[in-house]
Amino acid sequence: MTSAAECALFIRMTWVSAKRPIDLSLDAELVEKARANGVNVSALTEEALRARIAKEEAQRRLEENREAIAVQNGWIVERGLFSDEFRGW
Repeated sequence: MTSAAECALFIRMTWVSAKRPIDLSLDAELVEKARANGVNVSALTEEALRARIAKEEAQRRLEENREAIAVQNGWIVERGLFSDEFRGW
């Protein structure tokens, strides 16, 4: 493999965190249907939690930075973007 090809490789790192058992109440019929369809309920729950947490954190960051975003947007409206002179459209 050439050094250029090595540089172009994308390396994905997966962090494994400790897992612990918890008590979770779910609709029994849903759990049975999930198992019958080969759905890993634990993995699906983790995926859903990660997505929900990411959504909540993004919303919180938006709220925390709302004023700064408004100021920046106002500045851009008044002065334009630094790249305006280079645009062809």
